[in-house]
Formats: sequence, structure tokens, C-alpha cells
Amino acid sequence: MAGEGTHLLCLTATSGVPLYCRTSRAGLPSRQQLPFSVIGSLNGVHMFGRNLDVGLSSARTEDSVVVWKTFHESITLIVLSSEEGASALSLERLLELVFGAMVLLIGLEELTNIRNVERLKKELREALSGFAESVGAAFACLVARGRVAVGTPGWWRLAAPESVLLPWLLGTLPPHTARDYPVYLPHGSPTVPHRLLTLTLLPGLELGLLCGPTPALAHFSPQLLDQWWQPLLEPLRACLLLLPRGLPPGLTLAPDILGLLFLHLEQRRCLFTVQPGGPAGEGPAPRQRRRLLRWWFSFVTAEHFAPEPSDGRPVTSEAGSGPPAQPRGCYAVGQGGHKLFALSAGPRRLLLLLAGSAPTHGLRALATRTLQALTPLL
Repeated sequence: MAGEGTHLLCLTATSGVPLYCRTSRAGLPSRQQLPFSVIGSLNGVHMFGRNLDVGLSSARTEDSVVVWKTFHESITLIVLSSEEGASALSLERLLELVFGAMVLLIGLEELTNIRNVERLKKELREALSGFAESVGAAFACLVARGRVAVGTPGWWRLAAPESVLLPWLLGTLPPHTARDYPVYLPHGSPTVPHRLLTLTLLPGLELGLLCGPTPALAHFSPQLLDQWWQPLLEPLRACLLLLPRGLPPGLTLAPDILGLLFLHLEQRRCLFTVQPGGPAGEGPAPRQRRRLLRWWFSFVTAEHFAPEPSDGRPVTSEAGSGPPAQPRGCYAVGQGGHKLFALSAGPRRLLLLLAGSAPTHGLRALATRTLQALTPLL
């Protein structure tokens, strides 16, 4: 525990996203906070128990008491205290009072609607669209450490080369508070330059705008940024904690999964991670995992899951009897003993890199369960 005192944590029950943390020492507010690793561990052990239908309500160490309580399957409050006289009963009553205060100020409906990260994503999309509209930019996105987290409808309509290359460009540029960078769009505007404006909201989180001659970079005053983004800074910080894993904290995948690529072809969006269980442990290093998954994607796209033709007409067999049969799944075994599996289901495709210990006969069932778990995200 980080020092004596009482630490109060408030998180979403389903995804574990921190909403706020408060600390007091001898009854007075303190700036001292628990490390994020401790917060994650306290919430993780509680969520692990819930997944096994085990209710963890309190625990005691040599000098501290911890109490967990979930309200309306929406908000989880955790209190950890090392102050003299602290007991599980008194701390549980404290949590009930804290939740009551939240209801008093916000209302129960607002609190119980925090079901998962979808609500946060919706808030970010509304804020991004509103901000982009206020400055006259149709193409805007939030880039979290090189990954596009949220984009305006116009951003997702960009041609594939631009939507891929622009985030890569941001990742190669040196850190800067703001940029005004000229770019040509390989598909949309290869001869007339546009302006890529970037603004750093938090370390590792950038706002990107694709613009014409206007607005000027000087237009983005601190007051304008505060108006749109100050209310969302705490949720945004929580989002950055999801990286590099890239998955909601409450989403638990099979331990044999070393990496995955999950695509939605109609939305032209994907989810990619080579650390689904947190920091890479046994098996190939993250860089090797990325290389294997990229090869697997190229292979199955070329050999098995061919994309639809650009003119939208169905592909027919040589005999003209109708479209050829498309496989639903395929697998391969690598030289290092690891396994690769691909599953196609409508507009969604899931590619998995698995440890060699994963039983071959169970790969399809494992991939199907994983697809079901990831479908709400895309």
C-alpha cells in the first residue's frame, strides 16, 4: 500500500475503467494516489472472482482493510484503509454513503447507464464530431499511441491508403504540442496538398484534423480546447491505460491466445493486439507476433478469404454455376510450434496466434468463443 490513509476508488463494473480516485490521511484530503498497478490489481482480483461466481467483499492484511462493493451491476467502489479503527463494516457503510452521494448529485439513471466502454466511445464520438464541426473540419480522429481510437464519419470514409498512412505518419513525427503539416492524399487529392493539424491533448493522445486552407492553427485557443475536451480528460486518461493490451479490462480471453487481429470489413475498422493478456510472457516476442499475424492475414486473404470485387458483382465459378464456396475457417502450425487460426463470419474476420499448447481439435471452438466476446467491440 502507498502510505497510510484511506484510498477510495470508483470504477465501471463491467470494464474496470477508473472514474475517480480519492485519498485522505487522518480525515483530510491528500494528493497521494495509489499506483495504477495497485488499482488494476485490486479491481482485477474482484473481477476474477465475479467471473467464477465468487463474491469478494472484504480482505484484511497485517495493517490494512480492503472492501469491494458493486452497485446496480454498474459501479464498483473499492476502499482500502490502514487507519486505526478501520473495519470492514465501517468501510462498507462508507461505500454505501459514497454511492448515495453520487446518486444525490447525478441520479441513478445516469450512473446505471455506465455499462461498458460503448458509452465512453459514444461520448468521445459526440465530442469529436462537435469539435470538428465547430472548426469546420469533416475529417478528424483521436490517435492513442499510434492507434485511431475514434474518428468522425468523414474520417472512416477516407480511402484505405489515407486512413492507414495518416496515423502512421503521426507515429513517426517527433512529439509536439501542435503541428500544421502539409500532406497529399494518394487517393483523394494526390496533387493538391491538404493540412494535417495535430493537437496533443495528453501525452500519447493526439487530436488529428485533415483540413483545407482553414482553420489556422492559431484558431485553436486553449479556451476552445477546454470547452470540448476538459470534461473528458479523466476518461481519456483511463483509455490510455488500456494500451498496449488494447482491450477493455473486463474482457478475459483464453490464455493460449498470444495475439489477434479482428476486422469488420463493412466498417473498415479493426482491433489488433499482440499482448491480449497484458505484458508478453512466454512465446514469441511482441515484434515477432506482429510479423506472424501480418503474414497470416496476407496468406488467408490471398488464399482463402478473398475480398469482394470492387465493382460489387458476385464472383462466379468457371462453370458459371454460381459463387464458389468460401471457407469459414482454416489453421496452420508454425515452425516454432505456435498455431494460427482464421475464422470468417459475415463481415467479421478473426485471426488468432496461439501457443503450441492449444489443442488443434479445439481451435474452432476457441475462435468462435473469442469472436462472440469481441463482437460487441466492432
